[in-house]
Amino acid sequence: MIDEKKLKEAENRVKRFIQEGIIKKEKPEHIDFFIKNADNSIDSAKALFELSTNTEKQKSFGFTAFNGLLWVVNASYYSMFYMARALLENSGIKIKADLSIHSVTFDAVIYYFYLTGKLQKEFLEDFIEAKGDAAEILGKQKADELIEAYFFEKNKRSAFTYDMGIVLVQSKAKTSLERAQRFRRELKKIIDKKKQLSPAPR
Repeated sequence: MIDEKKLKEAENRVKRFIQEGIIKKEKPEHIDFFIKNADNSIDSAKALFELSTNTEKQKSFGFTAFNGLLWVVNASYYSMFYMARALLENSGIKIKADLSIHSVTFDAVIYYFYLTGKLQKEFLEDFIEAKGDAAEILGKQKADELIEAYFFEKNKRSAFTYDMGIVLVQSKAKTSLERAQRFRRELKKIIDKKKQLSPAPR
C-alpha cells in the first residue's frame, strides 16, 4: 500500500517542480521516442530472459552458461520508466531535470495520474516494486543510481545476496518482465486514448 504521507510529499514536490520550471506544460513532441525506448527495453528483457533460460539458444550463440537475469530486471524497469515518460509527454508534461530524473518522473506520474485516479493503483505499485527489485538484484552500484532517484522505498519482499539461488533469481526476473509488460500495455491504452481525443496540453 502506498503511504498517504509519501503521496502528499510527492504532490508538494511536483508543485515546487512546477514553480521552479523543472516540470512544464508544452506541446507533446517525443511520445514515440519514449515508446520506442520502452519497446526496445522490453524486447531486451525478453531476449535476455530467453537466452538465460534456454540452453539450446545459449548453444546457438556459443555461450555455455549465459546468465543475463540480473539485466532482465533492469531492462524491465527501464521499459516502465520510458512508458511513464511517454504517458507524461502525451499529456504535454515535460521534465527538465539533469539529476534525479527517475524521482521527478515518478512524482509527476503520482501527481498527474495517480492522485487524479487516471492510473490504476496496482500499476503504480508495480512501478514501485520493479524499482525495488532492480535495486536489490543489481547490487550497490545500480542501487545507488536507482535509490538516489527513488523516494518510494517499498518493503523488500526478500533479502538478496550474490549467492542467491538461480531459481529465485529467475523467478524475480520473470516477475519483473511480466510486470513491465502489463505496465506497458496499460499505459499504452491511456496514451492511445488521449491521442485520439486531444494531445494538446492543458
